[in-house]
Amino acid sequence: MHLLTYCPNDTDEPAPRLGARLGDEHVVDLAALAAAAGTDLPGDLLSLIQAGRPALETARALLADTTAAACPPGAVRPLSEVSLRAPLRPGKIIGVGLNYVEHVAESHRTLDTERELPDRPVLFCKPSTAVTGPGQPILHNADLTKQLDWECELAVVIGRTASRVSEADAWRYVFGYSVMNDVSARDQRRSGQWFFSKGQDSYAPFGPAVVTADEIPDPQDLRLSLRVNGETKQDSSTRHMLFAIPRLIADITSGVTLEPGDVISTGSPSGVGAGLVPPQFLQPGDLVEATVERIGTLANPVVDAR
Repeated sequence: MHLLTYCPNDTDEPAPRLGARLGDEHVVDLAALAAAAGTDLPGDLLSLIQAGRPALETARALLADTTAAACPPGAVRPLSEVSLRAPLRPGKIIGVGLNYVEHVAESHRTLDTERELPDRPVLFCKPSTAVTGPGQPILHNADLTKQLDWECELAVVIGRTASRVSEADAWRYVFGYSVMNDVSARDQRRSGQWFFSKGQDSYAPFGPAVVTADEIPDPQDLRLSLRVNGETKQDSSTRHMLFAIPRLIADITSGVTLEPGDVISTGSPSGVGAGLVPPQFLQPGDLVEATVERIGTLANPVVDAR
């Protein structure tokens, strides 16, 4: 399932709705679909994840034979008539630094990180207040940064409480996958700490959908790409991760409990702005489009925040 959080364009109702994509052109309101079938489902994605496998199986069964024409009145809309929001607001976003070999090399050359490949995942946190959705602005505050950068990453959404999980069991804790742009103010690293560099408001564009794990049989073989104003800056594959998803889950949960709806942003391939010759950074008026195969494209404009 491609699960979406959306608002209809023709209503002033502020509350976003949980939907599932039907084909390439429609979205169906899952709570409305469930009510018409005499059952119920949560109205937001985080609650659906927290409800566990029974809720997921109910949603899957309702969608199995559903077409746009067969949906109850008002429950389905063309995608062109809705605005997407971030799929959910995670309790925790765990970022992974230096997880692609070529990015390690470019970071050493331009950002003074270590030359050697890390022997354990390099982890940091982004606050949930950094999350922004498809089409929403990335804030460029020139009083805080002159080096606003991009990083296209595969986001792993956790589906079950996970503590001290082994690599062999790690896949059982994955609910699904999405796209995250790990926006970074390169000149706001403080004594080697990345929190303010990566955690400012709007620095975690997230979406456009969460695709359930059953629809992506091999997340370690997905193409990632990123464009700025239509020009390709990043083009790689998740098969080049230094630490694969099971290793990341095992390492994080060795000391930090992951909860349903938490997100691991699994690291960026090479091609970030700081690594280009000469360096290139985002400016107000730019459009950034991060794409992960089988999930979709996350597009965000850059706007002046002052």
